[in-house]
Amino acid sequence: MKNLTCLLLLVLSMQSCVEDDQMVVQCGSAFNQSESNIAVVSVTLQWQDANSETQFNIEYGQSGFLPGTGTVINVNQNLVTLAGLSANTAYDYYIETVCAESNVSLLTDVRSFTTLPELVVPEFRPNLSELNLYTGPMEDLVPSIYTFNYELSSVLFTDYAHKQRLIALPPGTFMDHIDDGFPSFPDNTVISKTFYYNTDDRDESLGKQIIETRVLIKINGEWELGNYKWNAAQTDAVLDVDGATLPVTWIDADGLTNNINYQIPTSSNCFDCHNNGGEETPIGPKLRTLNFDVNESNQLQTLKDLGLLLGVADPTTVEALPNYKDTSYTLEERARAYFDVNCAHCHVDGGYCEFQSTLRLGYETSFLDSNILNRKNSIINRISTYSAGFSMPFIGTTILHDDGVDLILAYLDTL
Repeated sequence: MKNLTCLLLLVLSMQSCVEDDQMVVQCGSAFNQSESNIAVVSVTLQWQDANSETQFNIEYGQSGFLPGTGTVINVNQNLVTLAGLSANTAYDYYIETVCAESNVSLLTDVRSFTTLPELVVPEFRPNLSELNLYTGPMEDLVPSIYTFNYELSSVLFTDYAHKQRLIALPPGTFMDHIDDGFPSFPDNTVISKTFYYNTDDRDESLGKQIIETRVLIKINGEWELGNYKWNAAQTDAVLDVDGATLPVTWIDADGLTNNINYQIPTSSNCFDCHNNGGEETPIGPKLRTLNFDVNESNQLQTLKDLGLLLGVADPTTVEALPNYKDTSYTLEERARAYFDVNCAHCHVDGGYCEFQSTLRLGYETSFLDSNILNRKNSIINRISTYSAGFSMPFIGTTILHDDGVDLILAYLDTL
């Protein structure tokens, strides 16, 4: 009898322990967590609850924080919006379900999200970093997610400098097709071009020297131009109107060491090239110069797919400016493309050389109207040697572009 009583007590004790354990287990952890509406300084978190409870503790902080050291908030539903976060920052968070004052769930596994970068600022502020064109360290030149990194089929020669070209449209806006030239850009569009030299063109990992970033902003229907000069530490660039001359040394793809005195233009120099009819205007991003494949995707099609370009049914409906380095084009097509991108911004109606020269060098201009034949000898004289104030291009170069000169001379020799 005594043994039976002891056995009964043992069973009851075990049952009590099981019931106590079941009471603890009943407070299950949240699951199916998700993040939405991720913005610059806020995010919405949502999850499912295993207990039909309405009290939850959310602990969050910058990625890598230890539970117990973060910010904790209590909510009474399975959805919360976190605000007051830092832009472009990675965060972790955990959720704890509160079933009773002394009965809470285990923390969920860590979940993470990253807030968006700050929007591009369409203003000429003292420092380039304040425009938010880049994310991360400035010297890495990593474009903001709000920019479109574009290339041109034929590029302007600037003493062999490399260039990074960006367009930033205000959120929710787009460029509109007009013709094969410039599209219609919305107000507060920012266009930038950054000039730099690799330490060694054979190995880009060795670093680079960033010289300047030229910026165009469309304000109240008109383009305004500013130039930012990079500091020696390569951590930022300062708005500058005076220009400068900087010594630059780099090793080219053939392993040869090159030295130049790079000239950063003054604000008036910039206006000379970007002037048409007395108003500032872009030079490079015409639809025909964008109409080619980059990373196996046509740039116009990419812009169209991103909702950044309207009015183009198909890129094949837009003329494509030849790449003057591409020998599959005729010599004339290549030479005219070179003229278009290097010379036509001045040698057009309304350009800087409108009254100083009869040359009209836009690619769309007929050969007869271009006056290339009539001005053949003048062209040869002005491109064959470098003499400041006489040679062409008039601004932006201090040395000859050997490949360009060879191309133009070969073409002129056929006339």
